Amino acid sequence: MSEAVIFQIATRDDPRVFTLAEAEALFPLVWRITRASHEELKPARKLLETLMPASPEFREAERRYEAIVRRWVGKMERLGLVVKGLWLADFDTGDGYLCWRFPELRIGHYHGYREGFDGRRPLREVVEELDPDWAHG
Repeated sequence: MSEAVIFQIATRDDPRVFTLAEAEALFPLVWRITRASHEELKPARKLLETLMPASPEFREAERRYEAIVRRWVGKMERLGLVVKGLWLADFDTGDGYLCWRFPELRIGHYHGYREGFDGRRPLREVVEELDPDWAHG
C-alpha cells in the first residue's frame, strides 16, 4: 500500500525553500495544474486574436484571460513557487532557483538569483559542478 503525499499549501506571499527531491515530488501536481490552465486559456486567447480591441466582447475576453492567468499564479504561489512569467515558475533552493517552464516535462534547469531565465543552466551540470546541499535533501 503506497503512502499518500500531502503537499503544504502556503499563503501567496510565502515562497518556500525546496530541496531537489521536494521539488520533484511536487512537480507532477504543478505540471497538471499548469497544463489544465494552459488548455483553459486557449479559447480566450483565440477569441482575443479575432476581436477588435474597441469591441465590448474584447474586454470580456480579456477579463476571462486575465482571470485564468491569475488563478494559475495563485495556485503556484500557494504551492510555494515563485512565478516569473506566464507558465514559468521557479522552486527556490535558498541559493537560486530550480527553473521550469511549461511544457517542459521535468525540472531540468537552475539559475542563481541574479541570472534569471536567460542565465539558466542544465540542472545536472550544476549539481555535478557545485554539489549543492539542496540536491541531497
